[in-house]
Amino acid sequence: MAGTSVLQQTNFFSPPADPPQFSELNLRLKEQQCLSLLKRCKNLEDFKQAHAQIVKWGFFWNSFSGSNLVAACALSDWGSLDYACSIFQQFHEPGTFEFNTMIRAHVKDMNFQDALVFYYEMLERGVEPDNFTYPALFKACAWLKAKEEGMQIHGHVFKFGFESDLYVQNSLINMYGKCGEIQHSCAVFEQMDEKSVASWSAIIAANASLGMWYECLMVFGNMSSEGCWRPEESTLVTLLSACTHLGALDLGKCTHGALLRNISELNVIVQTSLIDMYVKCGYLEKGLSLFKKMTKRNQMSYTVMISGLAMQGHGEEALGIYSMMLEEGLDPDDVVYVGVLSSCSHAGLVDEGFNCFDRMKSEHGIEPTAQHYGCMVDLMGKAGMINEALEFINSMPIKPNDVVWRSLLSACRVHCNLEIGKIAAKHLFESNSQNAGDYVILSNMYVRAEKWVEVAKIRTEMARKGFNQVPGFSLVEVGRRIHKFVSQDTSHPRCGSVYEMIHQMEWQLKFEGYSPDTSQVLLDVDEEEKRQRLKGHSQKLAIAFALIHTSKGTPIRIARNLRMCSDCHTYTKLISIIYEREITVRDRNQFHHFKNGTCSCRDYW
Repeated sequence: MAGTSVLQQTNFFSPPADPPQFSELNLRLKEQQCLSLLKRCKNLEDFKQAHAQIVKWGFFWNSFSGSNLVAACALSDWGSLDYACSIFQQFHEPGTFEFNTMIRAHVKDMNFQDALVFYYEMLERGVEPDNFTYPALFKACAWLKAKEEGMQIHGHVFKFGFESDLYVQNSLINMYGKCGEIQHSCAVFEQMDEKSVASWSAIIAANASLGMWYECLMVFGNMSSEGCWRPEESTLVTLLSACTHLGALDLGKCTHGALLRNISELNVIVQTSLIDMYVKCGYLEKGLSLFKKMTKRNQMSYTVMISGLAMQGHGEEALGIYSMMLEEGLDPDDVVYVGVLSSCSHAGLVDEGFNCFDRMKSEHGIEPTAQHYGCMVDLMGKAGMINEALEFINSMPIKPNDVVWRSLLSACRVHCNLEIGKIAAKHLFESNSQNAGDYVILSNMYVRAEKWVEVAKIRTEMARKGFNQVPGFSLVEVGRRIHKFVSQDTSHPRCGSVYEMIHQMEWQLKFEGYSPDTSQVLLDVDEEEKRQRLKGHSQKLAIAFALIHTSKGTPIRIARNLRMCSDCHTYTKLISIIYEREITVRDRNQFHHFKNGTCSCRDYW
């Protein structure tokens, strides 16, 4: 039994040997007085006095009074779980309400294993659960990621006939989502005869917990189309996260409007989520405006703003926000410094980066983690300081992890340093890296060096380990809908018109002096095949689609899952001139703003 008794050595719970003699009416009035005293308790000392009165008058053995007693002690903010367990142990035949109370109390107190133990004891003692038993149990399973136990308890739901209960179904959706079984969450959701706003919130949260951001927006779209649901604040914040990851600015703006309509005052967390959405969707001005209007900022607010400026290549501005944070009296933590060092890396501020790295240790007493060292390696790597980066790694006081070696490997790819690239890859492979991208980068470096035997060895090893190369894709928002394109895509319903547009774009590009950079096609095929493959890069398809389906002058925003190749970079700069469009591309963790034939990265990425 969970909890330890604080009263086992006394006869405190024994019925009074000679209780006062009162009429039945007076006893009922006295019991009501005791229960009223119980409801007025504001701390454990008050509770103990009420408890003593209930025992003194012999009301503990009345199931109603006893149940209220254990519930007050177990579930109140001032309560004591150990004390509640001691009371529970005195019940000779605890019923469903008492067991439900103890299960809920243990979940509230984050003692999830003990909550399941109480449930199994409940079944062993022949006490039948009701519909209030299961939501707390599924919450415990969700926190524990206890999929097997959750499925067993789901079976009990059917056995006891609660499979159609709305609250049980909502908690099932949440549990399966947290356990990574989204197909089960969807199955429960689809089978519901009646849904509530909590049902929609649960299925959206289930998708979000697995990073299925596109599906979050699809479900919310279905919810909105029914026209009878007012989304909860938590759902709107989840939608902001989805828009942030997908680069869906227009949908993010709509979500912002819904928050303003539904919530009288946005708290710091919601305001920070909004700033994060705007900066990661490429609308830096709006994010900065919201940041400046905040009446109260915390470390996370500053971290989001610093990281956002870093992604946009505004390193000096990011350092300015960092200085503002220090002036406000907020101490930076290790997360803030990751943003600061990243901003120096993205903007090529090598000296400033080393100064901040030294200040982190000397002024703020923060010991650098592998992530900080990775930022420094990235900083040196982007600046072409490959040998210095290797020396820096070899001098680290902690063992370099995959993040550090991967930063070096990426820098070697950009600067075509095969020898040091092989060193970085060797360390990654020896650490049993399960990242297929490490193998792909080294393979591509061998391709550029035309070492086809080595290419074959790497690809054979990838096949042996069951690694598959992640296909590149680009997302573009048109008409408040997210459209996804993969390289050489023929699956999109408008692919015919997209490829026609690509042909027109290529014709126009010839007059601007564009020549395809076929070195970016890392396959042993002829030049014509390479040119055809370059045409089908996902970013170009997304741009073509947006040019067709948006009016002249409308900005185009694209989010990619892989790093942009140099041919797409050159191509997009020229398209921004020809079609007079501003094109923003989020290249994983960096933004490229193309306008009038130039890019905000100044060709430094």
